[in-house]
Amino acid sequence: MPDKREEKHFIKEKIKDKPLNKKKVLQKGIATAGYAVLFGVISCLVFCALKPVMEPWFEREEDQWVGIPKDTLADDDHTGETAADIDQNTVTDDVQAPEKNEKGQKTVYVTEKKDMTLDDYQKLQNQLYQIGSHVNKSIVTVTGVKEGVDIFDSPYEASGQASGLIIGKSTKELLILTENQVIKDVNAIRVTFINDDTQDAKLKKYDGNTGIAVLGVPVQKIPKSTMSQIETAVLGNSLNLRQGKMVIALGSPLGTNYSILTGNITSVTNKITTEDRNYTVFTTNIVSNTKGNGVLVNTDGEVIGLFLQSSNIQKEQNTLTAVSISELKDIIELLSNGLNIPYIGIKGSTVTDAISQEYDIPKGVYIKETAADSPAMISGLQTGDVIAAVNKKEILSMKDYQQILLTLKKGDEVKITVNRQSAEGYKKFSCTVEAGVLR
Repeated sequence: MPDKREEKHFIKEKIKDKPLNKKKVLQKGIATAGYAVLFGVISCLVFCALKPVMEPWFEREEDQWVGIPKDTLADDDHTGETAADIDQNTVTDDVQAPEKNEKGQKTVYVTEKKDMTLDDYQKLQNQLYQIGSHVNKSIVTVTGVKEGVDIFDSPYEASGQASGLIIGKSTKELLILTENQVIKDVNAIRVTFINDDTQDAKLKKYDGNTGIAVLGVPVQKIPKSTMSQIETAVLGNSLNLRQGKMVIALGSPLGTNYSILTGNITSVTNKITTEDRNYTVFTTNIVSNTKGNGVLVNTDGEVIGLFLQSSNIQKEQNTLTAVSISELKDIIELLSNGLNIPYIGIKGSTVTDAISQEYDIPKGVYIKETAADSPAMISGLQTGDVIAAVNKKEILSMKDYQQILLTLKKGDEVKITVNRQSAEGYKKFSCTVEAGVLR
C-alpha cells in the first residue's frame, strides 16, 4: 500500500497579469473627459434656460429702501434775485471783465441796452418748451378702471384719468406719483407712458391728508423700447423759490395730459394748514381749472411743486397753485417704500417769539382744531392747547412736531404734553395718544 505520507504532485499553474494596454487606457480617459465636458455644457445650457423661470421661486425678497434727499434753505447770492431785479423788457450784450493788452492797458467793452424783439421772446419761449418736452418723458397717464352693472343689468367699464410722475426705480418696479382720487375703489390701474405703451400698476400707499399716492409698475414687464424713452424726474429744491421766477406747468393743468404751459411765480408766501401738516403753496399766473393736476417745473427742468385736484386751496381762482415739493419729500419717501403716513389729527401753527410776547401764549404748537374722531380728539386734546413736548422732546414749531410724527407707526403710543389755559393761566396737561392712519 502506498504510503499516506507520500506527497502527491499535481500540475501547478501560475496566472500572470495581462499586460497593460496604454493606448486603450488613454482612449478611455479621453472619452471620459469628453463625456464630462459634454455633460457640463448641457447642464450649463439647461441651467441658463431654466434660470429665468425658476429664479422667482427661490428669489429671496429683499427690502430696497427708496431714499429721497431732503432740501435745506440755501443762502447765496442768487436765491434773493427776483424778476423785479431784472428788466425783462430789455436785454444787454455780454459784459466781460476788463482785460489788459500787451502794453498793460485795460480794454474797455461798450455795452448798450437793446429792446427785446418778438424773435427774442419766441426764442425764450422755444427754450422753455424744450425743457417741458424733455421733462414730459417723466410724465405718464394714470387710468383707474371701474367695473359695474347698470340699471339694465348690463356690465360696463368707467374710467378716470390723471397725470402721474415717474419718481424712482428699484430693481423690481418703477415708482409713479399720482393722485389717489383717480384710483380710489377701482378694479384696475393702468399707466400709459409717453410712447403710448400701457402697463398694469398696483397701489403701494397713499396719503389720506394730501391725497397723493405712489404706484408700482413691474420693471420686468416694461419693454426695453419704453425704458429707453422715459426718464426719472428730478425733484428740485423749492425752499429757495422766489417771486417772479419763470416756471413751466406740465401734466394736465387744463385737463389734457402732456400740456406745456409757461408763466411766472406770483407769490410764495401762501400757507395751507392740513391735519398734522402745514405746507407752502405757490401761486402763478398760469391758467388752470379744478380738474387740472400735474407738476410745476423750474428752468433747470426740476420739479418744484405739485398741483392737485384734491388739495386745490383756492377753488375760486382760475390760476394754478402748487404745493412745495420740498415739503412733500418726506411723505413721498414713506409712500414709495410702502409705509403709512402716521396720523394724530390736529391743525396747528407755530407760536413764534413775537406771537408769544404779544398774546402771552407759551411757545410751541397752537392747536387750532382737532379733527372729529381723530386720535387727538379721543385722547382729550382740545382747541387752544399749546403742544410743548412729545415723548419728552421739546416742541417749538410745527416742523419739530412733524419730524417726530413721521417716526411713528400705526398703533404707537406717544405722550403729548400741552399747556392748557385755565382761570389761573396756562397749566401743564399730559395725555397718551395712539397714532393712526388717515383714510
